[in-house]
Amino acid sequence: MTEAASQDRPPEDPAGITVRGLSRRFGSVHAVVDANLVVPPGSVTALIGPNGSGKTTLLLMLATLLAPDAGRITIAGHDPVTDPAAVRLRMGWMPDVLGSWPSLSPRAALTVTGQMYRMDRSQAARRAEELIRLTDLGDLADRPARVLSRGQKQRLSLARALVHNPRVLLLDEPASGLDPAARRDLQALLRRLAGEGAAVLISSHVLAELDEMADAAVYLAAGRTASADAIASSSARERAWRIRALNPAVLARELAGTDAAVSVDTFGSLVHVGSQEAAAALLARLVDAGVQVTEFGPAVGDLEHTFLELNRPEASA
Repeated sequence: MTEAASQDRPPEDPAGITVRGLSRRFGSVHAVVDANLVVPPGSVTALIGPNGSGKTTLLLMLATLLAPDAGRITIAGHDPVTDPAAVRLRMGWMPDVLGSWPSLSPRAALTVTGQMYRMDRSQAARRAEELIRLTDLGDLADRPARVLSRGQKQRLSLARALVHNPRVLLLDEPASGLDPAARRDLQALLRRLAGEGAAVLISSHVLAELDEMADAAVYLAAGRTASADAIASSSARERAWRIRALNPAVLARELAGTDAAVSVDTFGSLVHVGSQEAAAALLARLVDAGVQVTEFGPAVGDLEHTFLELNRPEASA
């Protein structure tokens, strides 16, 4: 299960990402307010929040592209405000939309990017070839970028972020435009990079995918990172479980005899239970009653459940 990655004052991790008391405003708008997080090396951390929550502003500060008004950041042991060059040598940045040189092929773009990181041309060409294979751009490697689809440009953007073998990765909606097979490959690649010691921070609205790859999560709302206590409380609240059976009528009859709140939609029965223990007991009861259960699991993933609970109007009141 994905763990909370937010603490009031996280311990510093010099090899990964540490954010303490970070704030940034634009006029009267407080985009980020006293944000705190830590992303240790060897892990994938999800950055989650509704539109307008401050995620992009936070990522821009981490990426050395925006200075904070207050607080401190360290990335791989360096401060992006006082030593942005050192951070950029150790960090790969993939924004939501990265402009491509339309007349350059992926091979040429990656080679030029490598040279920007002070590789000689032969080194840059070798690295470009590695990344073309890694991101499955072989059939497109020598075609101009203007003919690439949105998903293909995303793969090129990721390859550019990886050119210099960064130890820290900042990814903003990296799966946008990718087909299911490419999304699966992306998940496997990010887990592999984390397994090799990289600290990966990934922002996405597709929470089901983050559930499958993230070790921890940071929740941002109105520019503030949720506390560990708020996350734990929200994740523990009653949730809906999806149940299907070979005979829906038999399932409905058995559920009618329970104290659980039950609703039915086109996808089957939704049963609200207060804990995993209660869900396990309900499943055992149904099986003992002879119900041929074909599906039993949470209606939404852990991250989505926690996100929705944190952002309920009464939760923020």
